Amino acid sequence: MENYKQQTSRRSFLAGPAAGAAFTIVKPELVRGWGAEKLRIGLVGCGGRGTQAVENAMTADPAVELVAMADAFEDRLEGSLKRLRNLPIQDRIKVDPEHRFVGFDAYAKLIRSGVDVVFLCTPPGWRPLHFEACIEAGKHVFIEKPFGVDPVGVRRIMEAGRKSVEKKLTVVSGAQRRSDPFYLENVDAIKNGKLGEVVALYAYWVGTPVIQQRNGRNPKWGEFEWQHRNWYSNLWLCGDQIVEQHLHNIDVCCWIMGGPPVSVVASGGAAWRPVGDEIYGNIYDHVSSDFEFANGVRMSSYCRQYPQGSYQQVNEIVAGSKGRMTLNQTRGGPGYVNEHAKLYKSIRGDGPYINETQAVAESTMTCIMGRESAYSGLKITWDMIMNSKQDLMPKAEQYTYDLKAEPTPFPVPGKYKFI
Repeated sequence: MENYKQQTSRRSFLAGPAAGAAFTIVKPELVRGWGAEKLRIGLVGCGGRGTQAVENAMTADPAVELVAMADAFEDRLEGSLKRLRNLPIQDRIKVDPEHRFVGFDAYAKLIRSGVDVVFLCTPPGWRPLHFEACIEAGKHVFIEKPFGVDPVGVRRIMEAGRKSVEKKLTVVSGAQRRSDPFYLENVDAIKNGKLGEVVALYAYWVGTPVIQQRNGRNPKWGEFEWQHRNWYSNLWLCGDQIVEQHLHNIDVCCWIMGGPPVSVVASGGAAWRPVGDEIYGNIYDHVSSDFEFANGVRMSSYCRQYPQGSYQQVNEIVAGSKGRMTLNQTRGGPGYVNEHAKLYKSIRGDGPYINETQAVAESTMTCIMGRESAYSGLKITWDMIMNSKQDLMPKAEQYTYDLKAEPTPFPVPGKYKFI
């Protein structure tokens, strides 16, 4: 385990052979600073977040264009394309019929279609498979958070991330607080002692639920398709709220602390989601976690999705020996655009080289650690989660719409087994 930790630390990730001058150069267009006049984007996952990411990209840089799209479902792809063509950026939406790929293997076809940058915006259960394929093909990547839903998948991301640094590929995450001017300024100030020594952190995502299919299942949908149409309610696709959504807040705290915590004790459950109802799936609607970092600092983390009208709070509070600070996302969300601006500057060499894989992968693993503690009722350590064999991805030689995939049982502490 100690050897594995050394291999996957951020220090070794950025200071190994990849940090030297001898990079393996396969093609000129894969080299940072190659400076293509236009950067060709391919979108994998054409839901709301993927569609918005394309719009953000066009706002960030006038020399990018969308040339390919991929989704498991044709109606999702065509709906996204229609929306994009009704925006002022329509002249840079250049997706001809031959570059609209549909099905669970659509991502692979898109990667081979001649794009420069791939946007990974599918449900996060698919993230490790898609990211590995992008890095193997030498593509720069915008990768939405979280970076997976289980320890096996996140370790795959970490390994592919090391290869991406060796290839000098740019990887920017959808953890947009890392690109928000308010966070950049204040996290830097905290790290430089503005609050003195950090003594405690508090992370909150208290909001309303995400229910995608309130009217239930279309009789034409098989189980596998239904789970994807209703992906936020299915553990293997979303990872639960603490992983899919609360990552934003936990990531900020790990960023401030310079790395992940060493242990967590958490609890949670479903207070209002009907257990056993396929619309509401097998995830919790609240999780409360007590994380501890190596220096003894604790992070209290709380996420909740209760019905409209309940109390809401989304922020982080940092307590220091000289004061405290509340961190809130800048109104208007400039991080959503800035993350793309820095992506293209890194690719062209107009700005610093950026690769956020390891940092956000560690934050993703931290969230999974909290979830597994709440599900199992156990104290989970970093070593335990990094050695976990949990792999939630259904196994099949070929993924099809009618694949038989049974929903994971609702997790009950005392019965649920940490692997």
